[in-house]
Amino acid sequence: MAQDGRSGPVAELRQWQDRAACRDADPELFFYPDGERGLDRKQRQQAAAAICMGCVVRAPCRAYALAVAEPHGVWGGLSESARDAILGRPAAGRAS
Repeated sequence: MAQDGRSGPVAELRQWQDRAACRDADPELFFYPDGERGLDRKQRQQAAAAICMGCVVRAPCRAYALAVAEPHGVWGGLSESARDAILGRPAAGRAS
């Protein structure tokens, strides 16, 4: 078992998370609260993406989110709607 409690192959596949720039950031910056819309959401997503832009593991983070079709949050600098567009899936009622 990994020191952080993860075990087996999944832990090995996600070791990049230990080096993520967002590791010590407030999770609320990356995941939208209920009822958030419009400019508030856009500004929060831009702030989260700015952290991602300087992250050394942005590429594996983005690849992970796309591979598992992660439905929530900003991952690797991509919002939910950006991943929806890349994956060719409907936006599931989300505004940007």
